[in-house]
Amino acid sequence: MLKVLLCLFIFPLMAQNVLVTGGAGFIGSHVCKQLHDQGYTPITYDNLECGLESFVKWGPFVKGDLLDKQTLAATIKKYKPVAVMHLAAAISVRESTDNPSKHYWNNVVGTLSLLDAMREAGCDSLIFSSSCAVYGTPEKLPVVETTPYAPQSPYGRTKQMIETILKDYDDAYDIKTVTLRYFNVNGCDQDSGLYEQRSDQFHLVPLAFNAAFGGDQLKIFGADFPTADGTAIRDYIHVKDIASAHIKSLAYLEKNRRSDHFNLGTGHGFSVKGVLDTIEKITGKTVAADVVSRRPGEPSKIIADITKAKHILEWKPEHSSLENILGSYYHALKQNLLENKP
Repeated sequence: MLKVLLCLFIFPLMAQNVLVTGGAGFIGSHVCKQLHDQGYTPITYDNLECGLESFVKWGPFVKGDLLDKQTLAATIKKYKPVAVMHLAAAISVRESTDNPSKHYWNNVVGTLSLLDAMREAGCDSLIFSSSCAVYGTPEKLPVVETTPYAPQSPYGRTKQMIETILKDYDDAYDIKTVTLRYFNVNGCDQDSGLYEQRSDQFHLVPLAFNAAFGGDQLKIFGADFPTADGTAIRDYIHVKDIASAHIKSLAYLEKNRRSDHFNLGTGHGFSVKGVLDTIEKITGKTVAADVVSRRPGEPSKIIADITKAKHILEWKPEHSSLENILGSYYHALKQNLLENKP
């Protein structure tokens, strides 16, 4: 017994590895940070098409593409992760309409490549980054996980297809998956300073801050929705809460070995105008904006029911007040501007 204790003291147990595809991206990097904070070693796998290598701070980095099954399998065999967190995807709804081929290859075929690499390497636990886009325009709100699929874009359809594939791989190959359906993610972990940075930005919050600080005028897609102020309502969630749900999902898989799917939102909605008013309050600046036509298939309102995640994952959003989401982003933006000031 003394020899065993001495061995454990001299050679402490190594942290368990978790492979994170898309770990150099905005959400992926926050997931990696929380994995590290919880004692895991995140292994980032990213092709850097959208991610930044400077975002990889908490573990090894492997530059690779989802379609490269050989490199994926070799990476899994090398690091022997207890699970894979799959966040790598093409995510622009508009781009998916203009270039569906890219989204089907990257999202659907890329996920098949990952799943078969996992099979080859003997890894059977996956946490998948899905989207509320699988619901389209739901008939009832808030949206529950049993709401029928009705995606209205190729992007949403890729997520639906992947969810179907995951069920089949569970049935046939016993690969267990927790599927997390994100609602609108933003904010920043202020300890890391990582915030959403894309050269092809299309999300409301970064575009609105850019317009407030003299960038391109923001386009508001529709002000004639059946809402109080005429603009669309969305459920916004802080990226730290998204990351914590991944940790909870990992614990769930380790304990239960059972597949399931969960909404990740707050259960509260804010209109586009409400978001802009809060940004103006925080910054003291006016968001230059112009109203244009609605985008096809745009729901007027979508809000998550998160009861299931609260009860089964024992998760709840703790950082997702609108003021904190926007304030943390603004803090990171200011810090970045100061650090890069000539």
